[in-house]
Amino acid sequence: MGSTSGAAEQAKHAAGDARPARRRLSVDRRREELMAAALELFSRRDAEDVSIDDVASAAGASRALVYHYFGGKQELYVAALKSAAAQLEALLRPQQDGRPLERLAGGLTRYFDFVEEHAAGFAALLKGGPANRSGEIGEIVDSVRQRLFRLVMKQMRVEEPGPVLRITLRSWIASVETAGLDWLEHRDVERPALEHLLIDHMVALLRAAARHDAQVADLLAGLEPDRSDLPG
Repeated sequence: MGSTSGAAEQAKHAAGDARPARRRLSVDRRREELMAAALELFSRRDAEDVSIDDVASAAGASRALVYHYFGGKQELYVAALKSAAAQLEALLRPQQDGRPLERLAGGLTRYFDFVEEHAAGFAALLKGGPANRSGEIGEIVDSVRQRLFRLVMKQMRVEEPGPVLRITLRSWIASVETAGLDWLEHRDVERPALEHLLIDHMVALLRAAARHDAQVADLLAGLEPDRSDLPG
């Protein structure tokens, strides 16, 4: 009887030992998990509609833990967007080799690498109404756009754009952002085809602008031979 009881007790302890131990994560890793969960939620819903409890539940953490790391939802929102922006900006480094449109196409590919691999972060950065575009949030989004703007200028070897070229390049960047969000939603166009389409958009915009500005006309004249080298 005692032997049976002892065996049962040992089996009980063995079963307890077999249960998976709670993961012990580093501070940085835990913060990353919380921000990833927040970005996923912010990419699908307005920030105002996401609560700390929602983030805690999505991350498998306690409400108190989220507050411990971030202090509140606004701090978490800002930290999550900064993380996404930093990852994207790290990819937007200009290439030195190749012709202007080849370099631009390479930068566009790296941009869409981020769109595909970090869909939640990209969507969270660009979605949302005017309420999410003021103050620090607006500065984060604008910093990414400025980085992309500078990348485009360097890839096309433009040092100082005039008003017409500046407007043209910023219009193209807006179309790239819209295309990225649409592609994430539908994914009914192959990525290489979409990237090539956007390069064609750039050339079409420059052709229209060239009729109004000599700087753009000179730039376009140097770009046109490149088009035969791009993948069809």
